Amino acid sequence: MRDLNYQLKLLCKHSHEGSFETRVGRERQLSAIANQLHELGFRQLKASSLKQKHVQALVDQWLKQKLSPGTIKNRMSCLRWWAEKVNKRAVVASSNDFYGIPDRQFVSERSKAKDLSKEQLAQVKDQHVRMSLRLQEAFGLRREEALKLQPRWADRGDYLQLKASWTKGGRERTVPIRTIEQRTVLEEAQRLAGLGSLIPRDRSYIEQLRIYERHTANAGLSKMHGLRHAYAQQRYLDLTGWPCPHAGGPSKGALTGIQRQTDHQARLTISEELGHQREQITAVYLGR
Repeated sequence: MRDLNYQLKLLCKHSHEGSFETRVGRERQLSAIANQLHELGFRQLKASSLKQKHVQALVDQWLKQKLSPGTIKNRMSCLRWWAEKVNKRAVVASSNDFYGIPDRQFVSERSKAKDLSKEQLAQVKDQHVRMSLRLQEAFGLRREEALKLQPRWADRGDYLQLKASWTKGGRERTVPIRTIEQRTVLEEAQRLAGLGSLIPRDRSYIEQLRIYERHTANAGLSKMHGLRHAYAQQRYLDLTGWPCPHAGGPSKGALTGIQRQTDHQARLTISEELGHQREQITAVYLGR
């Protein structure tokens, strides 16, 4: 293993920022970036050797390869993380515009919302996996969040508190408890988990993740991220009074001035509840 790959691997190993999946993805991206720098002719590099010319060469290569703006921006996030860890923040410009990276297009052409029927749930044999799926559906949680959630600790009465260590990007957030259905699911989760999480005490996160993947696959369930999409679409209906574009509602162009204000505020709220920082990302869940 080359020095740069090894040192970046150590940086990732010693960092506990973000969720497990975030950390795994970051390590994978940085390993690929190290390999690309080697292919571009930058040899004998160390983690502390990062310079502006290396960043520019990488971006030029990615643009030449016609990678999507989203892919490039994800890689830029990894480069900024690397630069921060070696005290060289100034090496990577704070704005992607500096490198001529085009804006990411968030709008998807169709709805990815998924429902979870009682019949489908009954096919999932592991009770902890079943409960994680119900929490994903009820609160719009990511898979890792629904596995790591400690229901008794998270229950703050009228909202759910999520720890930074459970979430993507390591950002704490809250999700409102609005309905009887949510309260029912949460209380059942508390009885199952006791003082712990939806990962049984005799299993690690990785072990429970594999069990989740196996049991959902055996039950014919896939792309369960669609439960978050369904949550977002229901929240939009609750907040605005009309369905979102992906659920058959009007597009932004068909809204009145007052309705556009309501639409914008609803999207900001939904973005926060889902754990995103930008209103634009809601177009993936809701349409535009």
